[in-house]
Amino acid sequence: MTTAAPEQVTPIYRIGNVVHVLDQRLLPFDEVWIACTRADEVWLTIRDMAIRGAPAIGVAAAYGLALGAHAIPPDGFAAGFQALATHMAEARPTAVNLFWAIDRMRRCAAEVLADPHQDHAARLAALDREAQAIRDEDLAMNHAIGDHGATLVPTFPDRATRILTHCNTGSLATAGWGTALGVIRSAHARGRVAVFADETRPYLQGARLTAWELLKDGIDATLIADGAAGHLMAKGEVDMVVVGADRIAANGDTANKIGTFSLAVLCRHHGIPFYIAAPTTTVDLATAHGRDIPIEERPAKEVLEVFGRPIAPPAIKVRNPSFDVTPGELITAIITERGIARPPYKESLRAMLAPARR
Repeated sequence: MTTAAPEQVTPIYRIGNVVHVLDQRLLPFDEVWIACTRADEVWLTIRDMAIRGAPAIGVAAAYGLALGAHAIPPDGFAAGFQALATHMAEARPTAVNLFWAIDRMRRCAAEVLADPHQDHAARLAALDREAQAIRDEDLAMNHAIGDHGATLVPTFPDRATRILTHCNTGSLATAGWGTALGVIRSAHARGRVAVFADETRPYLQGARLTAWELLKDGIDATLIADGAAGHLMAKGEVDMVVVGADRIAANGDTANKIGTFSLAVLCRHHGIPFYIAAPTTTVDLATAHGRDIPIEERPAKEVLEVFGRPIAPPAIKVRNPSFDVTPGELITAIITERGIARPPYKESLRAMLAPARR
């Protein structure tokens, strides 16, 4: 079902009891919105990557739980909501924002159930408000990330600052504005930037999504093959690299789209700053090291085909890890909505998250 998108560029929004998801699998060629009226339909958009990007997945999960709550009868609501939340958590394994949003919605449900003065309608309304708050807070966090990150972008009197990014971390991956792409947007608003966007095989989020967003914003952008990044760095054509994150361990080890680790190693070799941009909801202090982060392995079909056309012998064995882990020691700084964390990350991230988290 195709509907009109809201004015704010976002991959997901809710009107009444319908959650609208922009089907990113069809971009940049078709802008189609999926209208979800049931929680399991939202679950499918997450699992099948119609919506992707850690913050956006968290917003989708919150909306899906709020939507699904309306289908649970008052009798047995507590057990029904817990089962719904458990199922939602199975959509994808790596992005910690998914689990953070689900836990927040669980806490909201527990609070309203414990209040004897609230009837069932009031409880549903509270869950609706909580889901919307998660979305609104994410948008505000993205703008703050952009503002903090823009202070790290150098300026040159005679040319634009050349920034390389990987995967898609913009409006499409969040509630709006973006994380790493939010940094680029904020820097663009303050001066000249030129962006190299990795195509990001095998799902081509850079070629399909980041390129689409940058062109829409009128930002100078050049699409490159993933393997071209080292060549451009060696020629002195990259001033900094900024990417997003799906989970950041307590020691700064960061899981992000496959290919990120290689960029960090290249940056270290060439003396180029390598930055992570992510909300503090992506930081998982309960995970001590990157080796403890579960890495999603996706279907072989994504490697064997491009837009449904075979590009390799169908009998060849395939490995398709969707993420890799970049050691904290290779990360120059981690940009969040609360400021900029620097090594040693065990201390700086814990101090940054010391204020109460909902």
